Amino acid sequence: MDSYQGSDSTFEFCKRINLHFNDKLLFNRALTHRSYLNEHPEALEDNERLEFLGDAVLDFLVGAWLYNQYPEMPEGDLTRMRSALVHTAQLATFARMISLGSVLRLGRGEVQGGGRDRDALLCDGFEALIGALYLDSGMQAVDAFMTPLLLVAAEDILLNHKNQDPKSMFQEWAQSHGFSAPIYVTRNTSGPDHSKVFEVDVVVNGKVFGTGVGHSKQTATKTAAQNALNSLGIL
Repeated sequence: MDSYQGSDSTFEFCKRINLHFNDKLLFNRALTHRSYLNEHPEALEDNERLEFLGDAVLDFLVGAWLYNQYPEMPEGDLTRMRSALVHTAQLATFARMISLGSVLRLGRGEVQGGGRDRDALLCDGFEALIGALYLDSGMQAVDAFMTPLLLVAAEDILLNHKNQDPKSMFQEWAQSHGFSAPIYVTRNTSGPDHSKVFEVDVVVNGKVFGTGVGHSKQTATKTAAQNALNSLGIL
């Protein structure tokens, strides 16, 4: 860590979470949201390409970790566990656990809009951090960083049945109360074509029970259903 010469805040961030980056510019890029780039032309690149890479790295690493951690778990359950561990809300939780929002480089508008604590932005930043760590130090470093986080999250997922499909569970709840099947309505779509963000409401009998955000409609609808179940006290 001593060889890293970033600003005080980013240096302390790395020190606190026990991360070492050989490439300071790569680390700074991982923290740079496109809104910051718009206001600071001297910052040459945002973190969207690193986000793309980090997403792929996490999919592989979490799948391999689950395969080894749960040798008796059937394939279907492994798939549901991986989905639960890499969806937007969980990655945002990881980001909050390490206080990533405090060091993200955001434009003034994003900061004023609460971007430092927004799930979609935190998820993107966490994926970018993982992508940068992979490029800088390889998969072994990513594995060492992620394993403690995965151990805590996987235990919580199993204990609270978060690996169950929330859309199916919410539909079962609706039908058991004599309601029609839930309808998922896209409230808003934002971001560039290669990094769309979808905001989706889940509606039953004209009432919004939950809202979800994600980089795909599938992720957003799943998160909406999970938030609906949370609000009902089912999860």
